[in-house]
Amino acid sequence: MVGRKRAPKRGKRTPIGDRVTFIAMMDKDVIADIKQAANYEHRAAWDIMEQAAREFRNRRKARRTP
Repeated sequence: MVGRKRAPKRGKRTPIGDRVTFIAMMDKDVIADIKQAANYEHRAAWDIMEQAAREFRNRRKARRTP
């Protein structure tokens, strides 16, 4: 198979837009739950984590606003 190039892998793991990679350490059970939820919802794990981070950020903003 010399000379054959593979097409870039595309799918639910491919980031969309101007996102950048962010690496964090988490408990392995939490990671497994996130992956299971992502599979069940037919979404990428990064998408679920981004949604959770946005919701966390919005709750923090709401607490700071008098």
